[in-house]
Amino acid sequence: MITTSDKSSVSGDVSAGSWRLCTVQQVEDLKAVVSVFPLWSSGILLFMSIGVMIGMIVLQALAMDRSVGPHFSIPAGSIGVSCRVSFILATLVLDRAVFPLWRKITGGTPPTPLQRVGIGHMLNVGAMVAAALVERRRLAQPGVPMSVMWLLFPMGIAGVGEALHFPGNMAFYYQEFPKTLRSLATAMAPMLVALGFFSSTMFMDVVTRATAWLPENIDHGRLDNVYWTLAAVGTLNFAYFLACDRRYKYHNRAAM
Repeated sequence: MITTSDKSSVSGDVSAGSWRLCTVQQVEDLKAVVSVFPLWSSGILLFMSIGVMIGMIVLQALAMDRSVGPHFSIPAGSIGVSCRVSFILATLVLDRAVFPLWRKITGGTPPTPLQRVGIGHMLNVGAMVAAALVERRRLAQPGVPMSVMWLLFPMGIAGVGEALHFPGNMAFYYQEFPKTLRSLATAMAPMLVALGFFSSTMFMDVVTRATAWLPENIDHGRLDNVYWTLAAVGTLNFAYFLACDRRYKYHNRAAM
């Protein structure tokens, strides 16, 4: 490591081996990345469950009553849009109503980024539980198509949760990373989405190989068990997040 005072005492041949050395700023940058890694890693399973639900929700919709009136049927692939709509509406309500009310109640202190992420974790678990309950009810009524509108409940909860944890993650990394890593800070949350959705494919492959929950016809399967498993994994992941949050030492509390 090279400090400013070291530069005057280093011999002229340092440039030949400078690839072995780094500045204090580079060391601090690395420390910032390493310190947030445990919290960052807790988001992978969060987005994994969202990826699984978005994929499975289409199969559920295909097996449900999608008719709206006598002449229109909702395309199964468009059901996932409800999560995006919920995300947008929840973001508006949070920014315009909930957070200002929070500031009034707490005397001007806004919710911290990690508080928003934590609430998002809880809502995500709630979305998996809601999806499991909807699927259990659907399986309990064989031969009687269930309205596809029931799927709006878990998707809506997931959208509200994402409106909390995704911006919360963005704000947290931007707040905690030094200015030299601001571009990396804005990429940390999208990286979670990519890794989470990639992990969802591996999760589904393991479930398909290890269980009989997902046959060709989901009416003969146990998709609800998949959601219960995701809820259990999400609960353990939330506990891991809380443990990481408790041990984390903020670098920039003034920005909170």
